[in-house]
Amino acid sequence: MDKDEFIRRKLPAVRYALGSMEDLDDDRAMEYIREEVLSDEFCKGLCYEEIRHIIEVLFYKTRRRLGILDPLIRDPAITEIMVNGPRDIFIEKKGRIEKYDCIFDTVEELEEVLMNVAGDVHREINEMNPIVDARLPNGSRVNGVYKNVAVNGPILTIRKFSTDFISMKKLVENRTLTESGARLLALLVECGYNIFVSGGTSSGKTTLLNALAEAVPKDERVIVIEDSMELKLPYIENIVHMECRTANSGGAGSVNMSQLIKSSLRMRPDRIIVGEVRGAEVMDMLQAMNTGHSGSLSTGHGNSVKGMLRRLESLYLMAAPLDIDAIRGQIAEGIDIMVHLEKIGKGERRVVEIYELLRYEKGEFQLNKLMGLDGNMELRRMGDSLLNSKRIILKGEEYAYRLQELGFIL
Repeated sequence: MDKDEFIRRKLPAVRYALGSMEDLDDDRAMEYIREEVLSDEFCKGLCYEEIRHIIEVLFYKTRRRLGILDPLIRDPAITEIMVNGPRDIFIEKKGRIEKYDCIFDTVEELEEVLMNVAGDVHREINEMNPIVDARLPNGSRVNGVYKNVAVNGPILTIRKFSTDFISMKKLVENRTLTESGARLLALLVECGYNIFVSGGTSSGKTTLLNALAEAVPKDERVIVIEDSMELKLPYIENIVHMECRTANSGGAGSVNMSQLIKSSLRMRPDRIIVGEVRGAEVMDMLQAMNTGHSGSLSTGHGNSVKGMLRRLESLYLMAAPLDIDAIRGQIAEGIDIMVHLEKIGKGERRVVEIYELLRYEKGEFQLNKLMGLDGNMELRRMGDSLLNSKRIILKGEEYAYRLQELGFIL
C-alpha cells in the first residue's frame, strides 16, 4: 500500500468523524487527523515528511472547499494550476511547469471542487452547462470543463495574478523591456497614442498593459472593460471598472464586452482600456478609438504584429461582414502603435517588436518598425523615426525633446 492508497482508505472515516463533531475549528480538526494518522501501523515506517504530507492532504480534503488545490492557491510563487483529470495536476512555478505530488481520489471529488468554484461566483457546471469561466475572490481566473466534454476527466485551469503592481521600472529590471523601450512607450501613452498589445497565452500582455496605464495623466477619466477583472490600476483616481457577466441558469443576465464598450461611450471617458478582445467586440473597440478617445489601450492573442492584424480582421468580420478593405481601414485609423510580447527561454517574457501603424494603402498595412530584438535578444531602436508625431507636437516642446532624446527624431 502506498501513501495515495492509504489516504484513499482513511478519508471516509476521517470525513465522517469530523462531520459528527460539534463546534469544530481547524485546530481541532488538524489535531484529530494527526492522532489518527500517527496511530496507524502503516505510518510507523514512514519518515517525518511523508507523514506530514499525509496529514496535510487529509486536512485539505476534509476542511477546504478547493481541497488539495488550496495550498497551491495560497502559494504566491505559483502562477498557474492545471488539473487534467483527477490524477494529473501540474503547476507553473517561476516560469517552469512541474507535476504536483497530490491527486484527487475520485472523479467525484474533483467535480465537487469544480462545483464549489462555480457556486462561489453564482454559476453552475454540469452536463447541461459543461463549461464555466469564473473568477475566484482573490482575482484568479478559472476555466472549468465537465467530464462529459473532457475525455480524460474534469478539467480545471486556474490562472493566478500577482497582487503587487508591476511598474515599468520593474519590467525593465525583469528584462521584459529595455530602458529606452519603456521610456518610448510611456511617452506614447502620455501623448494619447492608441496602443494595442499582442502576444501568446501567458506572454505578459496584461502585466504590460497594467504598467503602461501608469503613464496615463492623473487628470483623465478612464473606463476599464474586462471579461474577468485582472487589471489593477490604483494610481488612476477617476476610474470606472466594468466586467462581463455570463447568463444565469435561466439564460438571463448576460452582459458582453460589446455592450460594455457601447455603454462606456456615454460615461464621458478620456480613455478606454479594454483588457482583451476575443470576438465581435473588436468592432466596438475600434469605433471607440476612431471617435475621439485617443490614448486607448487593449490586448489580444497573436503570434506577431502582422499576425495580430490579420486576426483583428477576422474578429471584425464576426461582427460585421463588411468589405475587407473597409475593415482594414478602420483598423489602421484606430490603432497607432502595435506592441508584441513573447515567452522566451525558461519563462522569460520579452517585448520583441514595437511598430507604428501608419495607414492602409494598396492592399497592405503600412508599418514602421520602431524597435526590435538585436543579436543579444535585447529590444533596440531599429533606425526608424516616429513618423506620426502630430500628437507629440501638440502636447508641447517637453514631449518633443523627450522623443528626440530617444533618437526617434521629429
